[in-house]
Amino acid sequence: MAKLVLGPCLRYVSETEATVWVETDVACDVDVLGRSARTFHVEGHHYALVVVDGLGPGESHPYEVALDGDVVWPEPGSGFPPSVIRTVAPARAFTLTFGSCRDAAPNHPPYTLPRDEDPRGREIDALGAYALRMMGQPPEQWPDALLLLGDQVYADEPSPGTRDFIAARRPPGTPPEHSIADFEEYTRLYAESWRDPVIRWLLSTVSTSMIFDDHDIRDDWNTSAAWVAQMRAQPWWHELIVGGLMSYWLYQHMGNLSPAEHGADGLLARLQRADDGGPILREFAAAADRESVGTRWSYRRDFGAVRLVVIDSRCGRVLDERRDMLDEDEWAWVGDQLSGDVDHLLVGTSLPYLLSHGTHNLEAWNEAVCDGAWGGLAARVGERIRQGADLEHWAAFRRSFERLALTLRSVASGRRGRPPASIVLLSGDVHHAYLAEASFPDGRVSSRVHQAVCSPLRNPLEPLLRRVHSFSMTRTSEVMNSLLARAAGWRPPPIDWRITHGPWFNNQVATLRLDGRVARLQVERSTPGDAEPRLVRVLDEELTRAHEPTGAPPAPG
Repeated sequence: MAKLVLGPCLRYVSETEATVWVETDVACDVDVLGRSARTFHVEGHHYALVVVDGLGPGESHPYEVALDGDVVWPEPGSGFPPSVIRTVAPARAFTLTFGSCRDAAPNHPPYTLPRDEDPRGREIDALGAYALRMMGQPPEQWPDALLLLGDQVYADEPSPGTRDFIAARRPPGTPPEHSIADFEEYTRLYAESWRDPVIRWLLSTVSTSMIFDDHDIRDDWNTSAAWVAQMRAQPWWHELIVGGLMSYWLYQHMGNLSPAEHGADGLLARLQRADDGGPILREFAAAADRESVGTRWSYRRDFGAVRLVVIDSRCGRVLDERRDMLDEDEWAWVGDQLSGDVDHLLVGTSLPYLLSHGTHNLEAWNEAVCDGAWGGLAARVGERIRQGADLEHWAAFRRSFERLALTLRSVASGRRGRPPASIVLLSGDVHHAYLAEASFPDGRVSSRVHQAVCSPLRNPLEPLLRRVHSFSMTRTSEVMNSLLARAAGWRPPPIDWRITHGPWFNNQVATLRLDGRVARLQVERSTPGDAEPRLVRVLDEELTRAHEPTGAPPAPG
């Protein structure tokens, strides 16, 4: 009898269709709500993406999963609510939950990984606490969609179980030490992260979109051309990056796309026809690593009058003299998607677009120095600083930062259709949460523009780094780093912003509620030390009102 290895995961959902992803232990037929798909094979692993079509807008369908006719989901005795497919209802309010950075450390005290120095370990999983609360609520209170904004797995900080698996495959000391090395090890990492029963149920019943960040592959992935050259000189790098991108496509990106997009792309169909799709996917992954042209990881989702555009800020980077977050083909695609005539425009990117001014100025200075503003010796020192301090966000890609600012201003001012009530940039990465509001000094706009950052779901910063990030938000840091940046030739960008709420350094999860042309953001933190996982609200803020924003005071810690 065939068994589920992972899943079901509810992925793409529209008004009339949905996709359900599974991994199984053997080849089999997968049935969901009377629709069937045959698994396809990749190097000993079996996957299926079942297209459930013929649905109606705003419908709710509890579902089971059968393999070769035998029902395997829900699991007997789980006690969880039924998994449900809920299609998009254009006229109904829409709720999106989001966050990033979820480590798979043990989910019991002391919540630690082998190299943890903080005695609190990784604390309570905010996403797990969110799912537990959902189980006691009626489905009408559940979010419509979930957006995971990077570091869904930590390839360079494997959990204890994955470390044991690696030790059984490789002699001690085999590089890359303390890191995932190939496709097979990546599959084990996803199994550890997604097999937790509560998280598994959540992914089965909330339509989930994802985008990678560096730890999904390796810390500092694609920071700079120098970093890439250093990695490609390592004999183990090719197998690592190919395995990482293969697994990312299978476990994350495949579910981001609609059935029509898969039909136009053709890669899924090729895998489904192959006896073993490994060589096909390996060729695709190797090409995606070496050349950004021809591969697009960015994607768009529409939820009635809400548009979500998720931008790849990792794999598609141009790292030669031109340094850009995206190549020209992908910029053209992004420009086409960022438009008005929707009530709300959401822009997801794993790396925050708007940082504290102190950090933004430091990254702008570093980019100028690395580009030679202070000479060759300073450029080499600047590169070491860039890699050591992770100075690689949008602020360190000046050309891209300004290009996106001008595009957002164009949308907010009505040059690309009726302005949305809100434009909200959604990000993670930095292991703290905050809300920033943007303005455009040289242009009048109608849309409210915000940056909402929520990180981590589960991987809190150590106290020293919390103090560093808090200092970066001070006026002293802003002025000091502004002087540095100006001395290196920095010029003010065509957008201004201020952080209105935060930072919060807990494990936390955020929810954006969009009703008509009203947008409201909530941030909730988990509570270490409680007998049962629960969430405490630290922010409840309407983003579309015109007066001075207010909100709940920051929670301690």
